[in-house]
Amino acid sequence: MIAKLKGIVDSKTEDHVVLDVGGVGYRVFCPARVLSRLPGEGEAVVLYIESHVREDHFHLYGFLDPREREWFRVLSTVQGVGNKVALAILSTLSADQIGQAIVAEDRASVSRAPGVGPKLAARICQELKDKAVAMGSTPSFPPKGINLPASGGEAAPVASAPDAVGDAVSALVNLGYGRSDAYTAAATAATALGEGATTQKILSAALKDLGKGSV
Repeated sequence: MIAKLKGIVDSKTEDHVVLDVGGVGYRVFCPARVLSRLPGEGEAVVLYIESHVREDHFHLYGFLDPREREWFRVLSTVQGVGNKVALAILSTLSADQIGQAIVAEDRASVSRAPGVGPKLAARICQELKDKAVAMGSTPSFPPKGINLPASGGEAAPVASAPDAVGDAVSALVNLGYGRSDAYTAAATAATALGEGATTQKILSAALKDLGKGSV
């Protein structure tokens, strides 16, 4: 199977690029976000390739970042997400944004992709949440679309919000919670508490949300 191609951009269309590799032209289907970042015709580029062989076709899918290729593979494992829908998701969201949206169960962001309705977005978030965490994804802070209130005090917070969230997540994991549930609970608690929330306050609120009471 072809895993990587290094060649010259011969031509581009709205859904694929023709890559000239030693005089052989390879048609490589790419997400729109990848196509928009490709160099111009006649310039060199390296694409990470996912090969799909079927009885009636042999398709190549190309990405500029190995993480994009990995997300293409992972998304394609969900029922109802074929190659076309996986490309649509990667055309709408970056690899980091996909992971953040899934871990935070941000179905609205996932459903922005053409062909992804609310039910499919929910299935993607549910089935891939643990996988997203294993791939190193964390919820963005603050979560997309939410503005944290400004701190009213003059004193500096004990820890910056991302550090406090990370420490709370570590504590929750040590208490036996799954990492994906810990991320979601900690990020939600931090958002509710506002800017400058300490690790202790985030942890206490997260534990209440998870049904364990306060610390």
